[in-house]
Amino acid sequence: MKRKVDEFMERHGLGVGDLVRVVKREGDERVTFEGLVMPPYELSPGETLTIKLDNGYNIGVLIDAIESIEILEKAKEAPKMEFREVLPRKEGLPSVTILGTGGTIASRIDYKTGAVHAAFTAEELAKAVPEIFDIANITPKLLFNIMSEDMKPEYWKRIAHETAKALNSGEDGVVIAHGTDTMGYTAAALSFMLRNLTKPVVLVGSQRSSDRPSSDAAMNLICATRMAVSDVAEVMVVMHGETSDTYCLAHRGTKVRKMHTSRRDTFRSINDIPIAKVWTDGKIEYLRDDYRKRGEGEVEVDDRFEEKVAILKIYPGVTGELLEFLVDRGYKGVVIEGTGLGHTPNDMIPAIERAVENGVAVCMTSQCLYGRVNLNVYSTGRRLLKAGVIPCEDMLPETAYVKLGWVLGHTDDLEEVGRMMLTNYAGEITPYTKYNTYLI
Repeated sequence: MKRKVDEFMERHGLGVGDLVRVVKREGDERVTFEGLVMPPYELSPGETLTIKLDNGYNIGVLIDAIESIEILEKAKEAPKMEFREVLPRKEGLPSVTILGTGGTIASRIDYKTGAVHAAFTAEELAKAVPEIFDIANITPKLLFNIMSEDMKPEYWKRIAHETAKALNSGEDGVVIAHGTDTMGYTAAALSFMLRNLTKPVVLVGSQRSSDRPSSDAAMNLICATRMAVSDVAEVMVVMHGETSDTYCLAHRGTKVRKMHTSRRDTFRSINDIPIAKVWTDGKIEYLRDDYRKRGEGEVEVDDRFEEKVAILKIYPGVTGELLEFLVDRGYKGVVIEGTGLGHTPNDMIPAIERAVENGVAVCMTSQCLYGRVNLNVYSTGRRLLKAGVIPCEDMLPETAYVKLGWVLGHTDDLEEVGRMMLTNYAGEITPYTKYNTYLI
């Protein structure tokens, strides 16, 4: 059965991408809109016509309220773009590989489908963000194009190997375009998997796609490219530092978290300060000097990873059944997001004891995020220590989850697991709580 919008478009000869003028009734008044016809959303009831305005935003106009519609210009067939992996090289510039995994950091709108697609030919990148080609010679490579929530440990391994391959073949740095929702997980995974890192690895994304006027995509990619040719030989996340377009922040990959669903400055360093501010004029202002410096040597990939690891959040009324379920399903490790200093209900402790007795590594983080776990203050914490829980200092829950999977890929001896979880491999543990790291 055809929807009202489909019949309306057929009746008026409308095609996706047509430029139209729509007159809509609003009570006794008439309101006029001009814009491009977008594809009808397949899951909608089909009672509205979607128009993309000149300002980049979409509006839906009720079919029954449309008084007249005029086609100003029919959609043109998009020219086919020949794929070339690289553009002509510029003498004297460093070289950067950009690996695409998904997201909308460099994208284009396809008015045939209404979708925003990754722009990953060199020509498309040059058109989308031409400034990066004045910073470095760019080699783009699309690994896969997935939604951020579909990221998996197997993809982390492929990203790690492709990153090491690029760096070991002479590239000066690597930028990884990634969706923002799980970027912190991937940054942590690469921080542990890339050993003897001697050059920058930068993850970057955008909160708002490049078809929107308020997009942060171009500036983020420019700043990320600048950090990719910097002196910092670490895994970093580079995103907007504040809501306006003044600077980006370079965050350590194991200490960064997405803190807001939609703000452009969503990423924050937790229990630590960022590595640097990257200004729009190209200046890099280092906020600390204890970062790993660029050097020589082959980057190694250590991608051993145990996937049967879970995160369990503590909440009022939670019982040990959830942990028992994970143990019975063969999980090898569990990261608990405890309350406060790292607590669970007392009646959950028997389930934790059983888990540890069955060889399951149980690690404790805090859902407070800021501050650090301390199981020596209250009796509940001391009982958890006695049960065999590993306190994870000030690690983020997601960083602890990734690290535990990586550690269990190397050993299932719980004593060794505990030692490795408390070893600071990639800046994931801040030695002491700093006064100036809370919501900086």
